[in-house]
Amino acid sequence: MNIKKIVINSLLLAIGAILHQITPPLVLGMKPDFYLTLLFIIIILNDDYKTCLCCGIVAGLLSAASTTFPGGQLPNIIDKFITTNVIFLIMIPFRKILNNQIKIVVITAIGTIISGFVFLTSASIMVGLPGSFRILFLSIVIPACAINTVASIVLFNAINIALKSKRTA
Repeated sequence: MNIKKIVINSLLLAIGAILHQITPPLVLGMKPDFYLTLLFIIIILNDDYKTCLCCGIVAGLLSAASTTFPGGQLPNIIDKFITTNVIFLIMIPFRKILNNQIKIVVITAIGTIISGFVFLTSASIMVGLPGSFRILFLSIVIPACAINTVASIVLFNAINIALKSKRTA
């Protein structure tokens, strides 16, 4: 892994941290997880498993440090670790054949659903949920999926423009 990749991935995770901090809560004080959005962009931009896994673990740690969910630290780490692995595996057959615009939409939608399911499942086992699993999934995960998918398109295109202008400079 070279320094340029490390710096770009670190900046993307930092953007996720900033977006996570400035985003207002939706329902029950929960926010969409912009760490996920940037993590999916990192997975699309990097085809190296080790890089993606390291970024997934760092995203989990950052998300755990800033979670507003009571006792949600460990479930955040578990959810980012599992989501990174599943999405990386899903991407393998599609990496060369699908357009990046299609990949980012599909991966973000599927990944946010997986992440929300894993988070809620692990949180319910470890610390309990403030409501029923179904209600939380429908009122938090599904809207977060929609928000993350739209945000991923905007952020992915902005990042691509920035990376292309860097290459030509």
